[in-house]
Amino acid sequence: MDDELWDLLDGAGVPVGRTHRRGDPSFPDGLFHIVASVCVVRGDGLVLVTRRAAAKDWGLTWEFPAGSALTGESSEQAAVRELHEETGVHVRTSDLRLVGRLTERTALFDVYVAQVAGDPILALDPDEVCESAWVPLAEAMRRGAAGEMAGPWTPRLEQLGARLHELVTTTPRG
Repeated sequence: MDDELWDLLDGAGVPVGRTHRRGDPSFPDGLFHIVASVCVVRGDGLVLVTRRAAAKDWGLTWEFPAGSALTGESSEQAAVRELHEETGVHVRTSDLRLVGRLTERTALFDVYVAQVAGDPILALDPDEVCESAWVPLAEAMRRGAAGEMAGPWTPRLEQLGARLHELVTTTPRG
């Protein structure tokens, strides 16, 4: 939605008291907005990947559910909201374990891991997601290396892959 407003932050993640409207091409140099993603882990150790809707940037490529924090939202709140909006999966902010933060051109990109019990019923938002799969983390990493994940995920997985693997494999199983 182009009417979404994002809080602007400095490189340390401190709000600067300004907002930016999604879709406005004049993103201020040296400032960032929060984008948060969740790698959901089922009790059997499989992780959820989603395929972006065809009409989106990087359409028909895979990713972990992600999206921008809206004005007033924390990274954790944005991660929980985006996961629920895109997949129907509900987790609490207290369920999130931070994998890491990457500084991208206009975003501070946070990746989290969250464990869910059982095999959650998914309710995919067709405007965002056209397909989903529960796969071993190694398969998600393979898709990233093979260019099957949305382009920005290749460097994200290269940089955070070891920590992601550590948290996925040490997440308590429900």
